[in-house]
Amino acid sequence: MHIAKETRYDRMCYHRCGASGLRLPAVSLGLWHNFGSNASFDNMTDICQTAFDHGITHFDLANNYGPVPGAAEENFGRILRTSFGPYRDELVISTKAGYDMWSGPYGDGGSRKYLVASLDQSLRRMGLEYVDIYYHHRPDPDTPLEETARALDGIVRSGKALYIGISNYDRNQTIAISEWFKRLGTPFIINQQRYSMLDRGIEKDGLKEYAAKNGIGIITFCPLAQGLLTDRYLNGIPADSRIRTDGRFLKEDAVSETLLGKLRALNALAEKRGQSLAQMALAWILRDGDITSVLIGASRASQVVDNVGMLDNLQFSEDERSQIEQILA
Repeated sequence: MHIAKETRYDRMCYHRCGASGLRLPAVSLGLWHNFGSNASFDNMTDICQTAFDHGITHFDLANNYGPVPGAAEENFGRILRTSFGPYRDELVISTKAGYDMWSGPYGDGGSRKYLVASLDQSLRRMGLEYVDIYYHHRPDPDTPLEETARALDGIVRSGKALYIGISNYDRNQTIAISEWFKRLGTPFIINQQRYSMLDRGIEKDGLKEYAAKNGIGIITFCPLAQGLLTDRYLNGIPADSRIRTDGRFLKEDAVSETLLGKLRALNALAEKRGQSLAQMALAWILRDGDITSVLIGASRASQVVDNVGMLDNLQFSEDERSQIEQILA
């Protein structure tokens, strides 16, 4: 590790996750991209070590993160063995199941068979006895909600997970499954949802407000809108951007002149705050205390350091809030 243990946690903020006793760092590291079989293991290790050195204690995975599915968990398992052996009790490790993972009728969804089998596979890939948070990755309309809830509850009682989370559940879906968790006494603590300045769905459907009032944490993914809320697109679409090199999650037609104008206006405000656009966008998510943690991704360690730098200015004046709303309108 690069930073002494005495200073590792000094800069990071840690927030209670809903009504639980678990605290998550304001910034968590997601391994959705750049941890698959086509990536450099040395670079992965550098990213994870740098994150931990800067107080990021939460590492978020899923069974199908790759490529190939399972590769991110396998690579993270190697990193745990080579770099984090003595630090397991200082880490929060989460994984998920819900999307297509293996062929046949039992490799996705929300059935007890799939959820239990998938977690067993995940634990083997990472070399762990348990994960701290196990998520159902998506609602499954073809499986009774009671079955999914009871399967997740049973997983906690088996000792293979300490807490339960859900992901991509909207407000009404969250209410429905949380009622089952209340009946069962399941330690359900968090919903993982997409949220950014450019994607405010959890505000519109009331999930953000509901979770805050009912002791449910929210951790957000895609907080930089697949890189749009960085300086990468201020002058158009770069040749080496994700749009041009991947195109699965961000399409070229999403980058309109109207959007570019908004991004440039936001960037100007960020500069006045002494921040990059990315830092301001991350800080904005945490502006009112309703969000527990922001999930970042990284292709290199320096991006982790830059993103954690947003902690230097988390406050927004009323004028700044108003300006942001006017720009985004």
